[in-house]
Amino acid sequence: MSGLVLYNTLTRRKEPFEPLEPGQARVYSCGPTVYSAQHIGNLRPYLFADLLRRTLELEGYRVSHVINITDVGHLTDDADAGEDKIEVAARKTGRRAEEIAAEFEAQWKRDCARVGCLEAQAYPRASDHIAQQIAMGQTLEEKGFTYRIEDGIYFDVSKFPHYAELGRLDLAGQEAGARIGDVAGKRHPADFAVWKFAEEGVRRQQEWDSPWGCGFPGWHLECSAMSVEYLGTSFDIHTGGVDHIPVHHTNEIAQSEAALGVHPWVKVWMHEEFLDFRGEKMSKSKGNLYILDDLVAQGVAPLAYRYFFLQAHYRQQQTFTDEALEAAATGYDRLVALACGLRETPDEAELDEARLASWRERFRDALRDDLNGPRALAVAWEVARSQELSPGERWGLLRDFDRVLALDLENALPRAAATESDPRIDALVEQRQQARRSKDFASADRIRDELDAEGILIEDTPEGARWRRK
Repeated sequence: MSGLVLYNTLTRRKEPFEPLEPGQARVYSCGPTVYSAQHIGNLRPYLFADLLRRTLELEGYRVSHVINITDVGHLTDDADAGEDKIEVAARKTGRRAEEIAAEFEAQWKRDCARVGCLEAQAYPRASDHIAQQIAMGQTLEEKGFTYRIEDGIYFDVSKFPHYAELGRLDLAGQEAGARIGDVAGKRHPADFAVWKFAEEGVRRQQEWDSPWGCGFPGWHLECSAMSVEYLGTSFDIHTGGVDHIPVHHTNEIAQSEAALGVHPWVKVWMHEEFLDFRGEKMSKSKGNLYILDDLVAQGVAPLAYRYFFLQAHYRQQQTFTDEALEAAATGYDRLVALACGLRETPDEAELDEARLASWRERFRDALRDDLNGPRALAVAWEVARSQELSPGERWGLLRDFDRVLALDLENALPRAAATESDPRIDALVEQRQQARRSKDFASADRIRDELDAEGILIEDTPEGARWRRK
């Protein structure tokens, strides 16, 4: 249908996107673990997934997008050690686990909407799909892929020959240097929990009866069971963070393909890089969290954070600093300021559709190249500043581009201080300021008139001169 090319983590190369069903794209994204406030780093996977979805729709696909909500089973160690994160939060706060999950799920959904993400077609919660998870666990047991130890029911990775493929794992090396004492009885350090038994003498808020006894599902099982429930036994694209590659997504593949008897279970695996916070991964344990409300309190519009995301490719680690964010906010404001002027300008000129088509193709070609957001944003800026296009043509293109960029250019207003930057014009404005300070008003007026002829308006404010395009 299109020339869309996506990077597939499974094959480590870009590949033309060919859906399982013509015209239909089925996408599953690993969702949040809702035990605490979701920080701005947690938003990056969903900005990426939203860019993917919008690009697929631009290419004419009908998209079914599912994002799960992890409200049980995710332990403090991804490899089945430690305690359930939501249970820990409940014990520390004295609150009900479901209250904590509901609060932070709502916060995450609200923040996703504020940064322009479309709603998914489904947000299944792990706690609402225990029966499906038990059924998949039973299938794995019947097929001989699991074994029982004191701690729970575990998947035996030695029974699944494709286990190391996604993460390019060295299983022999893992076994040679194994530390399996964290979970006594595991046969291999990579073996993972399908079902965890309730610890004797420990009262949990979230546990269920099962064929193996009272307990709760392993974290990895929920995505396998719920993706099958909503997308079928095989689907097109699975997204998530790079940290999911060696454990969570590898385990999903193993149990899903083993239970369903399919290979490959998912055609394309796509992973976005971390948001780097001054040289560190942002995390609650490091005490360096920013939530979206913190940015808003600093005067940064939520969509300026989306603009910040679009400045880097999703597979490129992006460094967050106050300076980088402010630069993005300024860039966003300048683009909005230009859009404001264009959308208010009537244009009765005849449109050159052939010329507009070439701009649209450049924009789509950027996105077709593995969702190259920076290139697509650069094309939008070229259009916004173009002197070859009429104001109506520029606005029409920007409005079309914004279906994917999702910067709300049709409604957004810039911060009061936002101005565009151009080195030549900035220099002329400064020359005019110097002339005014020297009381050379003739030179100051001449520079103002020259800029006015170019369509540049100068505004003298108490903070100094600012300029904008008419």
